Amino acid sequence: MKLTGLSVSMQGEAILQDVAFHLHCGEIVALIGPNGAGKSTLFRSILGQLPYKGTITFSPAGGPAIRLSDGSATGGKRPLVGYVPQAPSFDRGDPVSVLDFFVAATAKWPVWLPIPRKYREQAAASLARVHGEELLDRPMGGLSGGQLQRVLLALALEPVPHILILDEPLSGVDIEGEHQLLEMLDELRTQYDLSIFLSTHDFATLDQYADKVILLDRKVLKMGSPDEVLSSPEFYQTFHLRMGKGGEHQ
Repeated sequence: MKLTGLSVSMQGEAILQDVAFHLHCGEIVALIGPNGAGKSTLFRSILGQLPYKGTITFSPAGGPAIRLSDGSATGGKRPLVGYVPQAPSFDRGDPVSVLDFFVAATAKWPVWLPIPRKYREQAAASLARVHGEELLDRPMGGLSGGQLQRVLLALALEPVPHILILDEPLSGVDIEGEHQLLEMLDELRTQYDLSIFLSTHDFATLDQYADKVILLDRKVLKMGSPDEVLSSPEFYQTFHLRMGKGGEHQ
């Protein structure tokens, strides 16, 4: 996927300005930036939910496809894009199970009726991709942050997309769950040759999994390896933190 000159304005205010970068197959790219930097707007533009200026060019098998600002694609086959939103909250007393949630999202079957075996098997197979088969009959309200992310990730992988976008997947996840989720993403990108694009505020783990980091604040301020971005003056000026291995900045 290639973005060129992507700009988004809402009610006369520039939200994104001239954003440009490549996302290659099998690559994990982390998007960082302060609140209000336009990260969610960028995701929604890629998903075709917002009008924009510029171009988003996909290069799947069969030739490139260009997504137009109205959300349509031309010049080739548009690839599948999977999306994991920020984790919703569920009441701990909510009786909805993972199976109910999965079937409601993937099948035209009334969840108040007994769920046929084929839907149960499909949901179990999808959860198996994220090593979450044991969650099938658990109530959604009883899941930990990491377990909920597994369920949402399994949904995004049904069917397996070419590009996987995750909005703050590490938010609300404990250290153990975070480690498991990052290992899973690495496994998925290797197994399916996925392009993975995720936003995060957890800078300390970037060098463990990200091939590239994009620092965004309405426009791309810095792009490169985790160390290049975390050690940059642009990162310090944005977050007033000194990180990375490239030395401190005055």
